[in-house]
Amino acid sequence: MGLMPPEISIIVPAYNEARRLPETLDRLEQYISARGLRAEVIVVDDGSVDATAQLVRERAAGWPALYLLSAPTNRGKGAAVQLGMGAARGRFRIFSDADLSVPIDDLDKVLAPLREGAAVAIASRGLTASDVQRHQPWHRETMGRLFNLLVRFLVMDGIRDTQCGFKAFTAQAAQRLFPPLQTLGFGFDVEVLYRARRAGYAIVEVPTRWVNSPLTTVRAGQGLRAFYDLLLIPRRVRKHSMPVTASEPAPDLVIAG
Repeated sequence: MGLMPPEISIIVPAYNEARRLPETLDRLEQYISARGLRAEVIVVDDGSVDATAQLVRERAAGWPALYLLSAPTNRGKGAAVQLGMGAARGRFRIFSDADLSVPIDDLDKVLAPLREGAAVAIASRGLTASDVQRHQPWHRETMGRLFNLLVRFLVMDGIRDTQCGFKAFTAQAAQRLFPPLQTLGFGFDVEVLYRARRAGYAIVEVPTRWVNSPLTTVRAGQGLRAFYDLLLIPRRVRKHSMPVTASEPAPDLVIAG
C-alpha cells in the first residue's frame, strides 16, 4: 500500500457479487476521484464461488487504491466486515453493502459527525428526513420491522435502524469494537452497536437515501439466523468484552436534516 495512509477506508463485504460489483466499483472510483479523496477501498470476498475475487483483482490492476481480501470459506457478513476493519488504515472506516443501496454520495453525511468528534455514525432509514426511494419486498420490510422491535426489547432501545448497511467509525472505535465481534452473520450490526453503547460511544443516526437492489444475495436462512443471534448478543458481549474507558455512556444523537 502507498506511503501516505488514507484518510478514509471503505470496506465492501462481498459474497457472490460478480454481477453487482462492476457498477459499484465504478461509482466508488468516480466519487473518490471527483472529490480528490485520500481513500482506499477494501473488498472482502467472503468465500465466493463466482468470479468476485477475479473481478476485483483485475480491477485493482488499474486502480491502486483498490484491495482484495479473501476469506477461504463463507463465514458471514459480520466476519467479512471484521476482516476488512482489521486491515483498514484510514482515520475513518466505513462499511457499505456491495449494492450501494445507500448511495456513496451520502458518505459526507456519515463522516460529518466523526469530523466533529463522534466515534460512530450510522445511516438510518428510520428517520423522517430519510428518503426510501425503492422499498424492499413487503415480507422483508415486515421482517425488518419485527427485527427492530426485538432489538429494542432484547438488546437495546433508542436506535431506529440498526440494519442499514452503511456505518462509519473512527479508527479508534473500530479497533475497539470489531476484534471481539462474535456475531458473524447479518446480526453483527446489533452487536457492534451494543458494544459501542457499552463502551460509552454516542451513536449518531443520520438520515439517508435508500434504493433497494432487486439482486439481493441475502438468503432466508441468514435472516432467520439474525433473529436467533439477538438472543445471544448480550451474553456474547459480556463473555468477550474489552475494557470500557468511558465512565458514562454518551447519549445517542440524531442528525435531523
